[in-house]
Amino acid sequence: QVQLVESGGRLVQAGDSLRLSCAASGRSLSSYTAGWFRQAPGKEREFVAVIIRTGISTLVADSVKGRFTIARDNAKNTLYLQMNSLKPEDTAVYYCAARSAVGSLTTAELYNYWGQGTQVTVSS
Repeated sequence: QVQLVESGGRLVQAGDSLRLSCAASGRSLSSYTAGWFRQAPGKEREFVAVIIRTGISTLVADSVKGRFTIARDNAKNTLYLQMNSLKPEDTAVYYCAARSAVGSLTTAELYNYWGQGTQVTVSS
């Protein structure tokens, strides 16, 4: 199993940049496809980005395409989410997740492991 701990969330202004990190412990993160989801108050958890085990391929939600980039450093056992040009609608709790299951990469239910989340608040 793998344990995940997110960090880096904070209050920023619209247009700012922020990088989230997700540190893995236990089993190596390189064993998993890993991604980021977010959940705003009163809304369902939504897919943000995913990166496969080798880091060669990524998928990013249309709502953040061109602004957010997902990356991983398997040597450091860490997942990242670089967020640029932040908007107030990006305000949410951001979760990192890992999976070993096959199937849709954007479906939260197929992710086996989750962090506790980190709050990102973007003021206008």
